[in-house]
Amino acid sequence: MAILSPPNQNIIGFNPGYLRAKRLLDIVFTVLILLPLCVFLVIIAVLVRLDSKGPAFFRQRRVGLNGIEFDVFKFRSMYVNCDDSVHREAIKQYMNGAALNGDENNLYKLVDDPRVTRVGRFIRKTSIDELPQFFNVLRGEMTLVGPRPPLPYEVEVYSLHDELRLYGKPGLTGTWQVYGRSRVTFNEMVEMDIAYLQQQSIWQDLKLIALTLPVMLQGRGGA
Repeated sequence: MAILSPPNQNIIGFNPGYLRAKRLLDIVFTVLILLPLCVFLVIIAVLVRLDSKGPAFFRQRRVGLNGIEFDVFKFRSMYVNCDDSVHREAIKQYMNGAALNGDENNLYKLVDDPRVTRVGRFIRKTSIDELPQFFNVLRGEMTLVGPRPPLPYEVEVYSLHDELRLYGKPGLTGTWQVYGRSRVTFNEMVEMDIAYLQQQSIWQDLKLIALTLPVMLQGRGGA
């Protein structure tokens, strides 16, 4: 995918000092959290393998900073060789403002998706399936806090305004992940991401990181 043009500095003004501090936070926090998480990650990997045939981990193509594609790491939550046409149609409905499953409180996630395994339903609801993305953070492809990393077929239909959310690194967590998730429209998600990129506050990043654990434990907005 082509690299996007530099953003309008009147919309998003990037602070080099903030970006350096953010990268330092990414590295220090990730190294510290991965040490106690290692045993937990191994347990989840074993459960995924025992639940259904296939690898414990998988790579999925996502779009990152400036429209550059990369492979995101996740725990496998679906049966192998699943057809993605269902998800493509769901994403299309979501971007057009339609409520999936007719549920206004779940605008984004598919419910009772037959492609999802038993263990997969749990790790998706609690966002445990995304924990391997800490390795994407260490590689510099993602950051701890930022916009949700979109799929290539989402970005193909982005407007110029929607593309503004690609001028920041995608995050493990963020404003949408904490306050929105499946309860907000696509347009609201875009505005939340742009507002976050404009703010550029380490204190806000720390707050969103702290609020992420309760959201995971409650499974709020997950499916």
